[in-house]
Amino acid sequence: MSGKKEIKLTPAGFLEIETELDKLRKEDRPRIIQAIKEAREQGDLSENADYDAAREEQSKVEARIKELEYMVEHALIIDETKSDVVGLGSTVTIQYVDDDDEDEYKIVGSLEADPTDNKISDESPFGSALCGKKIGDIVTIDSPNGSYDVKIVSIAA
Repeated sequence: MSGKKEIKLTPAGFLEIETELDKLRKEDRPRIIQAIKEAREQGDLSENADYDAAREEQSKVEARIKELEYMVEHALIIDETKSDVVGLGSTVTIQYVDDDDEDEYKIVGSLEADPTDNKISDESPFGSALCGKKIGDIVTIDSPNGSYDVKIVSIAA
């Protein structure tokens, strides 16, 4: 094994990364190169704030491109086919046992996790507790505020 970590992504997450990478390569990089060229034409670079700003932005963009290229190269695209078991790519409806409220979460890789959008990582305590469970299972979730139980109501791809 090469020691390089696979990056788990949904097809939508992979598309977002490819879209951002394409924008950085085709729009941002050429724009910054032009800004550096124009700043050089102004003369003395030692006191040229435009040049310094463009070089700093170039550094950030190139670092992000490298990061995204790594993600694309090591991506493991999650198969989002319907299953009766919670796993990566599953959309799970849960019911809180104590109060009968329901919530829906999508289980994603850690890079795509966004709790405000109900996307939870399979590596989080909540996500890992749900993975491998079936409809009707009652799962105990450990949280900093104590444990609570949820029932799996439905699983969708």
